[in-house]
Amino acid sequence: GEDPATIVGYEVEQMIMPALTGQHVPRYVARGDFTRQPFIVMEHIAGDTLRPRLAGAPLALDEVAEIGIRVATALHDLHRQHVVHLDVKPSNIMFRPDGAAVLVDYGLSRHEHLPDLLEEEFSLPMGTGPYMSPEQVQFIRNDPRSDLFALGVMLYHFTTGERPFGAPTSVRGLRKRLWIDPVPPRALRKDCPPWLQEVILKCLEVQPDKRYQTAAQLALDLQQPDQIVLTRRAERMVRSSQWTRLKRWFFALGAEPQESAPSATEVLNRSSIVMAAVDIDNAAPELLDQLRESVRRIVLTEPGARLACVSVMRIARIGTDALTDHTGKSLHVKQLVGLKHWARPISKSLNLEDGRLTFHVLEAPDPADALVDFARRNQVDHIVMGARGNSLLRRYLGSVSSTVVAESLCTVTVVRASAPTDAEAGEIARRQAVDARDDVAPS
Repeated sequence: GEDPATIVGYEVEQMIMPALTGQHVPRYVARGDFTRQPFIVMEHIAGDTLRPRLAGAPLALDEVAEIGIRVATALHDLHRQHVVHLDVKPSNIMFRPDGAAVLVDYGLSRHEHLPDLLEEEFSLPMGTGPYMSPEQVQFIRNDPRSDLFALGVMLYHFTTGERPFGAPTSVRGLRKRLWIDPVPPRALRKDCPPWLQEVILKCLEVQPDKRYQTAAQLALDLQQPDQIVLTRRAERMVRSSQWTRLKRWFFALGAEPQESAPSATEVLNRSSIVMAAVDIDNAAPELLDQLRESVRRIVLTEPGARLACVSVMRIARIGTDALTDHTGKSLHVKQLVGLKHWARPISKSLNLEDGRLTFHVLEAPDPADALVDFARRNQVDHIVMGARGNSLLRRYLGSVSSTVVAESLCTVTVVRASAPTDAEAGEIARRQAVDARDDVAPS
């Protein structure tokens, strides 16, 4: 007597859940099929879902951004496991005590390497009306960017208190999102910053190629809003003109479902996050040049990649640190300026002025730990860094690169330059020895 879609959804979930691992999914325990008693035993996640927070919308802007970061991080982890959720909504999101988002309910999901039972048995769009992406309406179920559209709907609702496309229940109503864009968030909430509107409307683009390409890129932007490149999306205060919507309607009217869409693996492979770890103060000029060229070549081979340039300011474990140099200039700003100067040739060569280049100055007593933590938190796919060229220096201070290679979860490329002259090696050793002494400076 059960609804056929519910039965098939159960079959889908009991097929996908054993393939999932990690903190962003409930741990699978056991299952039973319809020959005796259908059931799925999984980890109990304490607490409520995100749905009750809808009653409090519009939420504080920092809470909206934090929700976006955590959910995007969970989605990226899911996509790396070859799964598109396809039913991202507040009632399917929970949080662990440490704040990590947990995605539940995989009855509508699609695993890249498993049969798609829903596609095989049903000829209607499958999903929850307010959150369905345009491509889902057109029967495309394998594009991970559909989940980013749904997250954009959530962020819009939490920001404005309204749903961007209402709550349609018919296919005709669902198709309207192919040509009618939502009211810009800033028109509904005056204190919505341009950067947040940029993020939300980018997620809600009709064409997947115009959205964020990966959830990791979305999370990175939300963590660095001051580095988001603003487009005309950020300035909108009204919907598109009637003429623009009419053109979209004609296009949607004749649009046929695509034969195929890029899989989760294909999207992730062409839209990675590359992290350049740059020791601005201590590396030899030859190494900085070689590192820059290596980074340029790697990003060149990945046209959709984001480049995050990262430098670490060492601070003392004990005591306080000077915030300025002997001229009174901020050491943090000085490091940031040096990082941007180092990356300028890459930016010009690869035309990375479109928001694909960000800069991050970290402060930590242990550079290796700081780099590994940054890569983990931001779902970095590839770290490129230089190696200390002086063996005595490595023996005295330890090798940052070897620690990063050993502890990182992603690919790490270590770049070496030709050996420095005795004078260069001596100067580098002197500066880094000073850093080592400062590391244990008394308070």
